[in-house]
Parts: sequence; structure tokens; C-alpha cells
Amino acid sequence: MSTPSALLKVMIDACRKAAKGLTRDFGELSELQVSRKGPADFVSAADLKAEKILFEELAKARPGYGFLGEERGMVEGTDKTHTWIADPLDGTTNFLHAIPHFAVTVALERDGVIVAGVTYNPITNEAFWAEKGKGCFVNDKRLRVAGRKHMDDAVLATGIPFLGKPGHAQFLKELHQISQRVAGVRRFGSAALDLAYVAAGRFDGFWERDLKPWDVAAGVLFVAEAGGKVSDLDDPERDPVKTGAICAANLDLHPQIVERLKAASA
Repeated sequence: MSTPSALLKVMIDACRKAAKGLTRDFGELSELQVSRKGPADFVSAADLKAEKILFEELAKARPGYGFLGEERGMVEGTDKTHTWIADPLDGTTNFLHAIPHFAVTVALERDGVIVAGVTYNPITNEAFWAEKGKGCFVNDKRLRVAGRKHMDDAVLATGIPFLGKPGHAQFLKELHQISQRVAGVRRFGSAALDLAYVAAGRFDGFWERDLKPWDVAAGVLFVAEAGGKVSDLDDPERDPVKTGAICAANLDLHPQIVERLKAASA
């Protein structure tokens, strides 16, 4: 059992506070499903409200840090070495449809390196957290990536390019290469939770393209701290948080998944 540091406590508290309003709004969403206009405006308001809370709580605890968020973009801080990278609602489409799989996620970047991360799903009350060099946890339980070594035993997660996003043809080729060799492929709709689930050993691996830093910054740290490997899909020298093209798995499966994905591009 481990206790989060003062820094992580600040991050977990901020996520829990931001999630309070989301949980309340989520309860109302099932009522809104029946209206033809749909709850889209309601959700963007919930999203903005959650980011405002996250921004204010983090600024209060660590004045001067920069903030990169999905809604407000980059807010420069007086402290140029630290930046929060945050998504107040990862899994918006799930939230919109009253599917209880979404999260508040925040990471801290220090001098270009992710040093701490938190991803919190208020519906399951699971707070995933990690600090560089200190391991990865969910609530108070230490996490390790799964031990499976063979693709045919593995369940992998991914994301499908949706409305208005490029890359459908490439995704279908990749899915074809992967799906015939694994026990299952899942598409749950939150990259932040997909990576947390790889760290927890629930998924054996994850791949996706066209992600944003706030989707993955915390999760990339989780997988590394849980003993796994995360890389850019196309070039091991590049930082996947910046490129948004990610492959995450344990050390045995990672090269096998990358090999299959390369075959899809051949």
C-alpha cells in the first residue's frame, strides 16, 4: 500500500473536485437522451465547467505553472519549467450517451518530461496515479502490466477514427493485421482509461493514432511505471505524447504488436 506524495494529492484532489460536477451532470444525461436535440450543448458546458475547476484548483496549489488543456489550449505560466497537461473529460462521446466510461486526467510535465499523472473515473471511483520512478497505482493498489507473452492470448484496445477524422483506411489495415492474431480487440472510447487499463494488466496492449497530449500524457507514465513499454508507432526515437501515435504493451508483446502494425503499412 502506498500513499501519494503532496504533489499527487494536489492532482488527485483537483480531479475529484472537477469530477463532482460531471457525476451530477451524468445523472441527468439519461433523462436528456430522449430529447431530439440531444444533450450535446449540455455536455460541452459540463466539459468547460470541469476544466475551469481543474485549472483553478491546480493554479491555487501551484501558482505560476503553465496549463495545456483541451478547452483553453496553452496558458503560459511564469514558471517555464512546469506545465499541467489536462483533459477534464476524456470519453466525451461515452459521457454524451450516458455510458459510464470516462475520466478526468491530468499530468505534470517538468522540463519536457512527464513526472506525474492522475486519471480518475468517478463512476467506478478508480483513481490511477503515478510519479516518475515510484511505480503506478490504482487507489492504494500497486499495478503491473499483464504477463502474457503471446498475441493469441492477448486482448488489445484501440480507437477508431470517427466523424471528420482522417486515417480510416490505415486503421482498417491495422485492425486486419491485429485482429486475426489476438484473443480480442476492444474499443472503449477513452484513450486515458485504455492506457490506465494496460498499466493495470486488464488490457495486454493498446495502439492508436491522432491522439492529443492531454489524452495520453498521464497514461504513458502509468504504463512505463507499471513495467511496460510505450513508443511512437512509426519511429521509436519520437515522443508518442507529442506525435499522438502510440503503442503500449508489456515488454514481450510490444515488439510483436509493432511488427504487425508495420506490416499494415507495407
